[in-house]
Amino acid sequence: MRSTARYVFIIIGLIILGIIVWYFKSIVAYILIAAVLSLIGHPIVDFLNKLKIGKVTLPRALCAAITLVLFWALLITFFRIFIPLVASEAEQISSIRAETLMENLEDPLHKAEKWFGKIRLGNDEDKSFKEHATEKIIDFLSASDLSKIFRSIAGVLGNIFVAFFAISFISFFFLKDEKMFINSVIILVPVKHEEAVKKVMGSIKSLLKRYFIGIVIDVSLVITLITTGLSIVGLELQHALIIGLFMGLLNVIPYVGPILGGALGLIIGIATHLDMDFYSELLPLLGLMLIVFITVQIIDATFLQPTIYSSSVKAHPLEIFLLILVAGSLAGIAGMVLAIPTYTIVRVIAKEFFNQFKVVKKLTENI
Repeated sequence: MRSTARYVFIIIGLIILGIIVWYFKSIVAYILIAAVLSLIGHPIVDFLNKLKIGKVTLPRALCAAITLVLFWALLITFFRIFIPLVASEAEQISSIRAETLMENLEDPLHKAEKWFGKIRLGNDEDKSFKEHATEKIIDFLSASDLSKIFRSIAGVLGNIFVAFFAISFISFFFLKDEKMFINSVIILVPVKHEEAVKKVMGSIKSLLKRYFIGIVIDVSLVITLITTGLSIVGLELQHALIIGLFMGLLNVIPYVGPILGGALGLIIGIATHLDMDFYSELLPLLGLMLIVFITVQIIDATFLQPTIYSSSVKAHPLEIFLLILVAGSLAGIAGMVLAIPTYTIVRVIAKEFFNQFKVVKKLTENI
Protein backbone atom coordinates (compact mmCIF):
# COMPACT_ATOMS: atom_id res chain seq x y z
CA MET A 1 0.00 0.00 0.00
CA ARG A 2 2.80 2.38 0.93
CA SER A 3 4.62 1.49 -2.28
CA THR A 4 1.51 2.26 -4.37
CA ALA A 5 0.98 5.58 -2.59
CA ARG A 6 4.62 6.45 -3.16
CA TYR A 7 4.37 5.87 -6.91
CA VAL A 8 1.14 7.87 -7.04
CA PHE A 9 2.84 10.82 -5.33
CA ILE A 10 5.82 10.54 -7.70
CA ILE A 11 3.53 10.60 -10.74
CA ILE A 12 1.55 13.55 -9.37
CA GLY A 13 4.81 15.35 -8.62
CA LEU A 14 6.09 14.77 -12.17
CA ILE A 15 2.81 16.05 -13.64
CA ILE A 16 2.97 19.21 -11.50
CA LEU A 17 6.63 19.67 -12.48
CA GLY A 18 5.71 19.26 -16.15
CA ILE A 19 2.97 21.91 -15.84
CA ILE A 20 5.37 24.34 -14.15
CA VAL A 21 8.04 23.75 -16.80
CA TRP A 22 5.48 24.29 -19.59
CA TYR A 23 4.16 27.49 -17.97
CA PHE A 24 7.68 28.92 -17.60
CA LYS A 25 8.97 27.32 -20.83
CA SER A 26 10.73 30.50 -22.01
CA ILE A 27 12.75 30.76 -18.80
CA VAL A 28 13.49 27.02 -18.89
CA ALA A 29 14.67 27.42 -22.50
CA TYR A 30 17.02 30.27 -21.48
CA ILE A 31 18.47 28.12 -18.69
CA LEU A 32 18.99 25.12 -21.02
CA ILE A 33 20.63 27.26 -23.72
CA ALA A 34 22.90 28.80 -21.08
CA ALA A 35 23.75 25.30 -19.82
CA VAL A 36 24.73 24.19 -23.34
CA LEU A 37 26.86 27.32 -23.84
CA SER A 38 28.57 26.66 -20.52
CA LEU A 39 29.31 23.06 -21.52
CA ILE A 40 30.97 24.29 -24.73
CA GLY A 41 32.71 27.19 -22.98
CA HIS A 42 34.14 25.46 -19.89
CA PRO A 43 37.27 24.19 -21.73
CA ILE A 44 37.97 27.79 -22.85
CA VAL A 45 37.44 29.13 -19.31
CA ASP A 46 39.73 26.43 -17.88
CA PHE A 47 42.40 27.25 -20.47
CA LEU A 48 42.26 30.99 -19.73
CA ASN A 49 42.25 30.32 -15.99
CA LYS A 50 45.53 28.39 -16.29
CA LEU A 51 47.28 31.21 -18.17
CA LYS A 52 49.64 33.39 -16.17
CA ILE A 53 50.58 36.98 -16.93
CA GLY A 54 53.82 37.16 -15.04
CA LYS A 55 52.84 35.64 -11.71
CA VAL A 56 49.22 36.71 -11.94
CA THR A 57 46.46 34.22 -12.82
CA LEU A 58 43.29 35.58 -14.40
CA PRO A 59 40.27 35.40 -12.05
CA ARG A 60 37.71 32.82 -13.13
CA ALA A 61 35.03 35.52 -13.34
CA LEU A 62 37.14 37.43 -15.88
CA CYS A 63 37.79 34.20 -17.83
CA ALA A 64 34.04 33.56 -17.93
CA ALA A 65 33.37 37.10 -19.15
CA ILE A 66 36.02 36.81 -21.90
CA THR A 67 34.56 33.46 -23.02
CA LEU A 68 31.04 34.90 -23.13
CA VAL A 69 32.21 37.92 -25.13
CA LEU A 70 33.97 35.53 -27.52
CA PHE A 71 30.74 33.55 -28.00
CA TRP A 72 28.65 36.60 -28.81
CA ALA A 73 31.38 38.08 -31.05
CA LEU A 74 31.38 34.85 -33.08
CA LEU A 75 27.57 34.84 -33.23
CA ILE A 76 27.35 38.48 -34.33
CA THR A 77 30.08 37.92 -36.94
CA PHE A 78 28.18 34.88 -38.20
CA PHE A 79 24.95 36.88 -38.63
CA ARG A 80 26.74 39.85 -40.20
CA ILE A 81 28.28 37.58 -42.82
CA PHE A 82 25.46 35.16 -43.58
CA ILE A 83 22.19 37.10 -43.13
CA PRO A 84 22.92 39.55 -46.00
CA LEU A 85 24.03 36.61 -48.18
CA VAL A 86 20.87 34.62 -47.41
CA ALA A 87 18.66 37.68 -48.05
CA SER A 88 20.41 38.35 -51.36
CA GLU A 89 20.09 34.70 -52.41
CA ALA A 90 16.39 34.65 -51.51
CA GLU A 91 15.78 37.85 -53.45
CA GLN A 92 17.56 36.43 -56.49
CA ILE A 93 15.55 33.19 -56.37
CA SER A 94 12.22 34.96 -55.79
CA SER A 95 12.87 37.20 -58.82
CA ILE A 96 13.10 34.19 -61.15
CA ARG A 97 10.04 33.85 -63.37
CA ALA A 98 8.62 30.34 -63.36
CA GLU A 99 7.86 30.64 -67.10
CA THR A 100 11.53 31.33 -67.87
CA LEU A 101 12.64 28.38 -65.76
CA MET A 102 10.12 26.07 -67.45
CA GLU A 103 11.31 27.19 -70.90
CA ASN A 104 14.89 26.27 -69.97
CA LEU A 105 13.81 22.92 -68.55
CA GLU A 106 11.29 22.13 -71.30
CA ASP A 107 13.38 19.49 -73.05
CA PRO A 108 14.70 17.72 -69.89
CA LEU A 109 11.17 17.56 -68.43
CA HIS A 110 9.78 16.21 -71.70
CA LYS A 111 12.41 13.45 -71.71
CA ALA A 112 11.82 12.72 -68.04
CA GLU A 113 8.10 12.40 -68.76
CA LYS A 114 8.79 9.90 -71.51
CA TRP A 115 11.09 7.93 -69.22
CA PHE A 116 8.85 7.80 -66.16
CA GLY A 117 5.52 7.88 -67.96
CA LYS A 118 2.48 9.49 -66.40
CA ILE A 119 2.32 9.99 -62.65
CA ARG A 120 -1.13 9.52 -61.12
CA LEU A 121 -1.81 12.45 -58.78
CA GLY A 122 -5.19 13.15 -57.23
CA ASN A 123 -8.35 11.09 -57.29
CA ASP A 124 -10.00 12.13 -60.54
CA GLU A 125 -7.31 12.99 -63.01
CA ASP A 126 -3.85 12.17 -64.21
CA LYS A 127 -1.14 14.79 -64.26
CA SER A 128 1.92 14.48 -66.40
CA PHE A 129 5.41 14.61 -64.93
CA LYS A 130 5.88 18.03 -66.55
CA GLU A 131 2.65 19.46 -65.10
CA HIS A 132 3.49 18.15 -61.66
CA ALA A 133 7.07 19.54 -61.83
CA THR A 134 5.75 22.91 -63.05
CA GLU A 135 3.38 23.20 -60.09
CA LYS A 136 6.13 22.32 -57.60
CA ILE A 137 8.60 24.79 -59.12
CA ILE A 138 6.00 27.58 -59.09
CA ASP A 139 5.27 26.80 -55.44
CA PHE A 140 8.98 26.92 -54.58
CA LEU A 141 9.48 30.23 -56.38
CA SER A 142 6.34 31.78 -54.91
CA ALA A 143 7.26 35.14 -53.41
CA SER A 144 4.53 34.80 -50.79
CA ASP A 145 5.95 31.48 -49.58
CA LEU A 146 9.45 32.91 -49.39
CA SER A 147 8.19 35.94 -47.49
CA LYS A 148 6.48 33.62 -44.97
CA ILE A 149 9.74 31.75 -44.45
CA PHE A 150 11.70 34.92 -43.87
CA ARG A 151 9.03 36.44 -41.63
CA SER A 152 9.28 33.32 -39.53
CA ILE A 153 13.12 33.58 -39.47
CA ALA A 154 12.84 37.26 -38.53
CA GLY A 155 10.49 36.33 -35.68
CA VAL A 156 12.92 33.73 -34.39
CA LEU A 157 15.80 36.22 -34.57
CA GLY A 158 13.66 38.77 -32.74
CA ASN A 159 13.06 36.31 -29.93
CA ILE A 160 16.78 35.52 -29.81
CA PHE A 161 17.68 39.18 -29.33
CA VAL A 162 14.98 39.59 -26.68
CA ALA A 163 16.50 36.64 -24.82
CA PHE A 164 20.08 37.87 -25.35
CA PHE A 165 20.59 39.46 -21.94
CA ALA A 166 18.83 36.70 -20.00
CA ILE A 167 20.94 33.97 -21.60
CA SER A 168 24.13 36.03 -21.22
CA PHE A 169 23.47 36.67 -17.53
CA ILE A 170 22.75 33.00 -16.75
CA SER A 171 25.64 31.75 -18.93
CA PHE A 172 28.12 34.01 -17.13
CA PHE A 173 27.39 32.42 -13.75
CA PHE A 174 27.34 28.89 -15.19
CA LEU A 175 30.76 29.54 -16.77
CA LYS A 176 32.11 31.18 -13.62
CA ASP A 177 30.98 28.37 -11.33
CA GLU A 178 31.20 25.01 -13.08
CA LYS A 179 29.10 23.28 -10.40
CA MET A 180 26.32 25.86 -10.15
CA PHE A 181 23.90 24.05 -12.51
CA ILE A 182 24.51 20.71 -10.78
CA ASN A 183 24.10 22.26 -7.32
CA SER A 184 20.86 23.94 -8.44
CA VAL A 185 19.44 20.54 -9.41
CA ILE A 186 20.66 18.83 -6.22
CA ILE A 187 18.75 21.36 -4.09
CA LEU A 188 15.52 19.87 -5.45
CA VAL A 189 16.24 16.23 -4.51
CA PRO A 190 16.04 14.46 -1.13
CA VAL A 191 19.28 14.21 0.88
CA LYS A 192 19.44 10.41 0.56
CA HIS A 193 19.61 10.69 -3.24
CA GLU A 194 22.17 13.51 -3.42
CA GLU A 195 25.21 11.32 -4.14
CA ALA A 196 23.38 9.39 -6.85
CA VAL A 197 22.17 12.61 -8.48
CA LYS A 198 25.70 14.09 -8.35
CA LYS A 199 27.00 10.99 -10.10
CA VAL A 200 24.23 11.20 -12.73
CA MET A 201 24.81 14.91 -13.37
CA GLY A 202 28.56 14.35 -13.69
CA SER A 203 28.07 11.61 -16.31
CA ILE A 204 25.52 13.69 -18.23
CA LYS A 205 27.81 16.70 -18.21
CA SER A 206 30.78 14.69 -19.50
CA LEU A 207 28.82 13.05 -22.33
CA LEU A 208 26.93 16.16 -23.44
CA LYS A 209 30.07 18.31 -23.35
CA ARG A 210 31.74 15.99 -25.87
CA TYR A 211 28.57 15.84 -27.94
CA PHE A 212 27.97 19.60 -28.24
CA ILE A 213 31.63 20.45 -28.83
CA GLY A 214 31.65 17.72 -31.50
CA ILE A 215 28.54 19.23 -33.11
CA VAL A 216 30.17 22.67 -33.36
CA ILE A 217 33.32 21.17 -34.92
CA ASP A 218 31.29 19.00 -37.31
CA VAL A 219 29.11 21.87 -38.56
CA SER A 220 32.14 24.15 -39.04
CA LEU A 221 34.06 21.48 -40.99
CA VAL A 222 31.09 20.60 -43.22
CA ILE A 223 30.49 24.29 -44.06
CA THR A 224 34.19 24.72 -44.87
CA LEU A 225 34.48 21.54 -46.97
CA ILE A 226 31.26 22.13 -48.93
CA THR A 227 32.12 25.80 -49.62
CA THR A 228 35.65 24.93 -50.71
CA GLY A 229 34.55 22.02 -52.89
CA LEU A 230 31.78 23.96 -54.64
CA SER A 231 34.14 26.89 -55.27
CA ILE A 232 36.62 24.50 -56.88
CA VAL A 233 33.99 23.03 -59.24
CA GLY A 234 32.96 26.47 -60.46
CA LEU A 235 30.25 27.98 -58.23
CA GLU A 236 30.52 31.62 -57.23
CA LEU A 237 31.70 32.05 -53.64
CA GLN A 238 28.36 33.55 -52.52
CA HIS A 239 26.34 30.57 -53.78
CA ALA A 240 28.92 28.09 -52.46
CA LEU A 241 28.89 29.73 -49.03
CA ILE A 242 25.08 29.72 -48.78
CA ILE A 243 24.84 26.06 -49.80
CA GLY A 244 27.67 25.20 -47.39
CA LEU A 245 25.84 27.04 -44.59
CA PHE A 246 22.55 25.21 -45.16
CA MET A 247 24.24 21.83 -45.48
CA GLY A 248 26.32 22.41 -42.34
CA LEU A 249 23.32 23.45 -40.24
CA LEU A 250 21.07 20.68 -41.60
CA ASN A 251 23.87 18.21 -40.86
CA VAL A 252 22.91 18.60 -37.19
CA ILE A 253 19.92 16.38 -38.07
CA PRO A 254 21.54 12.93 -38.18
CA TYR A 255 21.12 10.81 -41.33
CA VAL A 256 18.23 12.85 -42.82
CA GLY A 257 19.88 16.31 -42.68
CA PRO A 258 22.55 15.64 -45.34
CA ILE A 259 19.86 14.46 -47.82
CA LEU A 260 17.74 17.57 -47.23
CA GLY A 261 20.81 19.80 -47.49
CA GLY A 262 21.97 18.15 -50.72
CA ALA A 263 18.52 18.49 -52.32
CA LEU A 264 18.32 22.17 -51.32
CA GLY A 265 21.84 22.74 -52.65
CA LEU A 266 20.98 21.27 -56.06
CA ILE A 267 17.81 23.38 -56.25
CA ILE A 268 19.81 26.53 -55.49
CA GLY A 269 22.37 25.43 -58.10
CA ILE A 270 19.66 25.11 -60.76
CA ALA A 271 17.82 28.32 -59.82
CA THR A 272 20.98 30.47 -59.87
CA HIS A 273 22.38 29.15 -63.18
CA LEU A 274 19.42 29.36 -65.54
CA ASP A 275 21.53 31.16 -68.15
CA MET A 276 23.50 27.95 -68.76
CA ASP A 277 22.65 25.40 -71.42
CA PHE A 278 21.10 22.46 -69.59
CA TYR A 279 22.97 19.58 -71.23
CA SER A 280 26.39 21.06 -71.95
CA GLU A 281 26.83 23.27 -68.85
CA LEU A 282 24.18 22.97 -66.12
CA LEU A 283 23.96 19.17 -65.99
CA PRO A 284 27.77 18.70 -65.67
CA LEU A 285 27.82 21.40 -62.95
CA LEU A 286 25.06 19.61 -61.02
CA GLY A 287 27.01 16.36 -61.38
CA LEU A 288 30.15 17.99 -59.93
CA MET A 289 28.10 19.48 -57.08
CA LEU A 290 26.69 16.04 -56.33
CA ILE A 291 30.22 14.58 -56.26
CA VAL A 292 31.23 17.28 -53.74
CA PHE A 293 28.19 16.53 -51.55
CA ILE A 294 28.83 12.77 -51.60
CA THR A 295 32.58 13.16 -50.95
CA VAL A 296 32.02 15.45 -47.96
CA GLN A 297 29.34 13.13 -46.54
CA ILE A 298 31.68 10.12 -46.88
CA ILE A 299 34.37 12.04 -44.98
CA ASP A 300 31.81 13.13 -42.39
CA ALA A 301 30.24 9.69 -41.99
CA THR A 302 33.62 7.93 -41.84
CA PHE A 303 35.61 10.20 -39.55
CA LEU A 304 33.33 12.70 -37.79
CA GLN A 305 29.83 11.39 -37.13
CA PRO A 306 30.87 8.03 -35.62
CA THR A 307 32.78 9.99 -32.98
CA ILE A 308 29.99 12.50 -32.39
CA TYR A 309 26.83 10.40 -32.56
CA SER A 310 28.11 7.05 -31.34
CA SER A 311 31.31 7.33 -29.32
CA SER A 312 30.44 10.62 -27.61
CA VAL A 313 27.13 9.29 -26.24
CA LYS A 314 28.29 5.65 -26.17
CA ALA A 315 25.35 4.20 -28.10
CA HIS A 316 25.26 1.79 -31.05
CA PRO A 317 24.78 3.46 -34.49
CA LEU A 318 21.66 1.34 -35.18
CA GLU A 319 20.28 2.37 -31.80
CA ILE A 320 20.84 6.03 -32.73
CA PHE A 321 19.28 5.55 -36.18
CA LEU A 322 16.08 4.02 -34.77
CA LEU A 323 15.94 6.74 -32.14
CA ILE A 324 16.13 9.44 -34.82
CA LEU A 325 13.31 7.82 -36.81
CA VAL A 326 11.03 7.62 -33.77
CA ALA A 327 11.84 11.18 -32.67
CA GLY A 328 11.19 12.47 -36.19
CA SER A 329 7.80 10.74 -36.29
CA LEU A 330 6.80 12.16 -32.91
CA ALA A 331 8.18 15.70 -33.05
CA GLY A 332 9.47 16.38 -36.56
CA ILE A 333 12.76 18.17 -37.17
CA ALA A 334 12.98 19.53 -33.61
CA GLY A 335 12.60 16.01 -32.26
CA MET A 336 15.39 14.71 -34.48
CA VAL A 337 17.76 17.46 -33.34
CA LEU A 338 16.99 16.98 -29.64
CA ALA A 339 16.75 13.17 -29.74
CA ILE A 340 20.40 12.32 -29.00
CA PRO A 341 21.01 14.68 -26.04
CA THR A 342 17.61 13.76 -24.55
CA TYR A 343 18.30 10.04 -24.98
CA THR A 344 21.71 10.48 -23.36
CA ILE A 345 20.15 12.08 -20.27
CA VAL A 346 17.46 9.39 -20.04
CA ARG A 347 20.03 6.56 -20.33
CA VAL A 348 22.27 7.99 -17.60
CA ILE A 349 19.32 8.45 -15.22
CA ALA A 350 18.00 4.96 -16.03
CA LYS A 351 21.43 3.40 -15.39
CA GLU A 352 21.62 4.93 -11.93
CA PHE A 353 18.05 4.42 -10.73
CA PHE A 354 16.55 1.57 -12.81
CA ASN A 355 19.51 -0.71 -13.44
CA GLN A 356 17.63 -3.68 -11.96
CA PHE A 357 15.70 -4.02 -15.24
CA LYS A 358 17.37 -6.22 -17.87
CA VAL A 359 16.56 -3.93 -20.82
CA VAL A 360 18.00 -0.89 -18.99
CA LYS A 361 21.14 -2.83 -18.08
CA LYS A 362 21.65 -3.82 -21.73
CA LEU A 363 21.06 -0.31 -23.15
CA THR A 364 23.36 1.36 -20.63
CA GLU A 365 26.19 -1.18 -20.36
CA ASN A 366 28.65 1.06 -22.27
CA ILE A 367 28.10 4.19 -20.18
